[in-house]
Amino acid sequence: MPELRAGDRCLTVAANANLLDTLLAAGLAIPYSCRAGSCHACLVRCTRGEPLDAKPEALTVEQHSQGWRLACQCRVGGDLSVEVFDPQRDGIPARIHSLDWPASDILRLRLLPSRPLRYRAGQHLLLWAANGVVRPYSLASLPGADEWLEFHIDCSRPGSFSEQARQLTPGDSLNLGELHSGGLHYDAGWQERPLLLLAAGTGLAPLWGLLREALRQGQQGPIRLLHVARDPASHYLAAELALLAQAHPNLQVELLVQAELTAALANLQLASRQTVALVCGPPAAVESFSRRLYLAGLPRSQLHADIFLPRTL
Repeated sequence: MPELRAGDRCLTVAANANLLDTLLAAGLAIPYSCRAGSCHACLVRCTRGEPLDAKPEALTVEQHSQGWRLACQCRVGGDLSVEVFDPQRDGIPARIHSLDWPASDILRLRLLPSRPLRYRAGQHLLLWAANGVVRPYSLASLPGADEWLEFHIDCSRPGSFSEQARQLTPGDSLNLGELHSGGLHYDAGWQERPLLLLAAGTGLAPLWGLLREALRQGQQGPIRLLHVARDPASHYLAAELALLAQAHPNLQVELLVQAELTAALANLQLASRQTVALVCGPPAAVESFSRRLYLAGLPRSQLHADIFLPRTL
């Protein structure tokens, strides 16, 4: 049976056991969230041996060369030694620049990292709270334009991170974990093509950054943004979006509540077969958006989606 070493622990484990489950069963405090290889919360560094990795493409070549793996996607095939990601050692300290509540249960958090961070609109970062809880959040800020890193955090449901977030104040510190790409980006080659942005809840966060990136790069084609929220008060960027629409005649903004979504999707038409769609939100919303776009004739290669997966306990 393989031997697994983690810190000062030495375990004998069953062959092909899931690495994350094994570490958790041993009482090690390793964070995790989606268990699907998307959130990257369960990063470990392999210092000896090589696990069986079901999703090697989830990390970059550089990360692989440094020994990083996603514990949820790995199985222990032989003797292995690992180090759990340590936010104090491996992360980037950041200070809270400001925070506000544009809706009663949505926190807009702005952080100043201790060193410059190179990123692209649409990417994700891991946020480590002081209590050790970690969650992945999409960046809503625009690189090169915003001095801070901005995140939109849905605090409508009870959770360890959202409860901690409600206690934050300007000047507090957080640690930033790994930066990684999701399914969303803006390509300068799309400038003449229609752009369709569909968001549910705080799925608007990355699209807010990508919308401003498109406008900064001189998007000439029409842009249609549709945001679905629980109620009118949850359209937390309504004022900012209205100002952008006034300044850019090619931008159309539609704000819907959940009860209006079915009818809106039934009437959704593509401006042309060249339309590029960027979709973000919870699984059910992304599935609804995607299904309607396929029925409307959008080629699969022109749909780019990011799903906000719920935490798996």
